[in-house]
Amino acid sequence: MSGEVTHTGTAVGCPHGGRASAAGADAHGVLVDGLPAATGALVHTVTGCRHTVDGVPVPCTTVRWTPTEGGVTADGKPLLLEDTPGMCFTARLVPQGQPLVTPAGRRGVACG
Repeated sequence: MSGEVTHTGTAVGCPHGGRASAAGADAHGVLVDGLPAATGALVHTVTGCRHTVDGVPVPCTTVRWTPTEGGVTADGKPLLLEDTPGMCFTARLVPQGQPLVTPAGRRGVACG
């Protein structure tokens, strides 16, 4: 497993143009570029998704992550890497596609 550790300010979006923000930092004092590190327990809330099905809005509302077993942890919780698998979901938990993570330029912590 390799990749850069993400933080609560990492740009995450849904495949339909929505933007996701971290809901409740859970990094236990671990900072990446001065921001709390993101863990697998973190749920991102999506706003601005324009997805429709047959003209009916069906927006993404959350991003949930599936960290790989045996990866880097903080206080026993897996840290999210830029390539950690995730899925965007509707309010009814219908899968909508993979989230888009924009790599950051400068990183204070990396693993690999």
